[in-house]
Amino acid sequence: VQLQASGGGLVQAGGSLRLSCAASGRPFINYVMGWFRQAPGKDHEFVAAASWSGNSTFYGDSVKGRFAISRNNAKNTVYLQMDRLKPEDTAVYYCAADYDPVPSSPGRLGVGTSKDECDYWGQGTQVTVSS
Repeated sequence: VQLQASGGGLVQAGGSLRLSCAASGRPFINYVMGWFRQAPGKDHEFVAAASWSGNSTFYGDSVKGRFAISRNNAKNTVYLQMDRLKPEDTAVYYCAADYDPVPSSPGRLGVGTSKDECDYWGQGTQVTVSS
């Protein structure tokens, strides 16, 4: 099973980027999918999660109102639309997956979740926001 993140890059403050995470090796129905990030010298930070149905979404406080998570289960892909980017959004962004068959549940993906608590954790993509 692999989670492959893409879409990172360099953008000016106020700009937008769209990250994608493609899951391969198994269908990700019944898996919550989400995003975390890690800035240099800091711990991993929860960014967003989408329940397996896609009907419920959850966000970290620092990105609410600016980022939007969505998923396409037919494509086994989760997206993160990032708008009004700030220099403090600079980080490596990782996608993660956690098994939870409840359609509206965030599973274990949330504030304080460690990498080891996730069923799957992908390689990251760098996002750099210049001021």
